[in-house]
Amino acid sequence: MNHYLQQLESGFRQNADSEIAVHQKAYMRGQFDFFGLKSPVRKEIQKPFLRKENLPPREELAGTVKELWGLPQREFQYFGMELVNKYTRQFTGEDIHLFEWMVIHKSWWDTVDYLAAHPMGDYFKKYPHNRDIVVESWLSSGNIWLQRSSLLFQLFYKNNLDTDFLVYVINSLLGSNEFFINKAIGWILRQYSKTNPQWVAGFVNTTSLHPLSVREAMKIIGKKG
Repeated sequence: MNHYLQQLESGFRQNADSEIAVHQKAYMRGQFDFFGLKSPVRKEIQKPFLRKENLPPREELAGTVKELWGLPQREFQYFGMELVNKYTRQFTGEDIHLFEWMVIHKSWWDTVDYLAAHPMGDYFKKYPHNRDIVVESWLSSGNIWLQRSSLLFQLFYKNNLDTDFLVYVINSLLGSNEFFINKAIGWILRQYSKTNPQWVAGFVNTTSLHPLSVREAMKIIGKKG
């Protein structure tokens, strides 16, 4: 472990709370160990490590992320995602491979959703010509986390959301009984309903969505009557 990560680990360990860690691990179905840092505490510890002057050189990003992913405590992966976000303006066309690697290793909704909506979403804004071929590979991969990412990368696009492409992705995944896919379909539709409720209502009413997707999609529209 390099000096940068050694210092980060020291900060995490000094503030660890074993009682909180037990509950965090249980919440994640026992899949990951934790230091027991609540989000505000972790973010305060991380702050100096994410300042521009302290960031690792750009060429060391992939190696640093993979080292973080190899560490047992989940806080290291959370830090790794936020570290990647600090390089948004420096993303290259090849960085999508790193983001995919992060999604398919130690996969769970807590990392996948952040990666899809932030680095992946930002990547496709910068490299829109790569979108179709990359997302098509995710849809055909059989990996539910890449498929979920194909739905959620537009989560915060608002008026820039490509509805034709979203329809294509959703239609490609219709018929799935996978909870995380159907939940994500509903989530992206619910989020977009904040921008264009008429479009979402029309799409839901004319598409054979899973009941879970319908419930999620219509939560905000339903409250408005």
